[in-house]
Amino acid sequence: MHARFFPKAHQFVYRLFMCSIDLDELTELHQKHRLFSVDRGNLFSLRTSDFLPLTEDLHPGTAGATSNHYGYKPDDQPTLKERVVRYLNTHGVEADSTVRVELITLPRMLGYRFNPVSFYYVRDTTGELIASIVEVTNTFHEMKPYLLSAIDRDEKGFHRRTPKNFYVSPFSDVDVEFEFKLRPSVNRLTVQIDDLEGERRNLATAITGSARAFSDRALAGFIFTYPLLTLRVIFLIHWHALRLWIKRVPWFAKNHRTADQNNLYRPHESLTEPAKTDTVVSPAPQS
Repeated sequence: MHARFFPKAHQFVYRLFMCSIDLDELTELHQKHRLFSVDRGNLFSLRTSDFLPLTEDLHPGTAGATSNHYGYKPDDQPTLKERVVRYLNTHGVEADSTVRVELITLPRMLGYRFNPVSFYYVRDTTGELIASIVEVTNTFHEMKPYLLSAIDRDEKGFHRRTPKNFYVSPFSDVDVEFEFKLRPSVNRLTVQIDDLEGERRNLATAITGSARAFSDRALAGFIFTYPLLTLRVIFLIHWHALRLWIKRVPWFAKNHRTADQNNLYRPHESLTEPAKTDTVVSPAPQS
């Protein structure tokens, strides 16, 4: 569910499915299921290189990119779980190979990937939730992880408000804040991600769902329930962007406020150009 409150009201709801995967079980899932593969093409697949690319340079928001922040060498090929553990340790969360990492994400479908957001839930050997990573990807295929740790815990899960500094939508500025509310449970997914400007809530996004067993039968049914899922997601993003443009909602160019787009991976070429500090707001033309 997306609900925009300012400057114009706009709301929509659509159904999808996401895979919930224990990273220690990737090999087993690959071997067990005919319709799902890991690091290989299939009807549904997951490529570990699509996630948390810590071996790549992190873009700081100025021209060029810094050296790798996590100590990896160009030829290193750590597993996705190893990258998660390295990310947590670098950011002050104690973790090792014994933690359980659950990844909740959209799979590739027929090899095509577009994944607006993925969630990592990290638990210690007792099952206690110690951290979560929210990995946001925009339509330029830039990626930015946001960490929620013990200081963000509340009685229901995680709650954090943090600077966005990322270009997600042309209709939302980059210098507002994300507010994350994650309510982890065994059989239920409940996530809310809002855009806040000061105390004003401009945009609310919610993802809710109930768990089902991971099986080829379920995946086969999803072919018909959610046909061309990832293509549908990217189509709906552009369709609703067109509707917002028709409503004359102001939009922000990607190549402006480049200095405020930082700590992200796979930067678009616009971020390597000379930074511009002004914001261009372009309304739709008069009809």
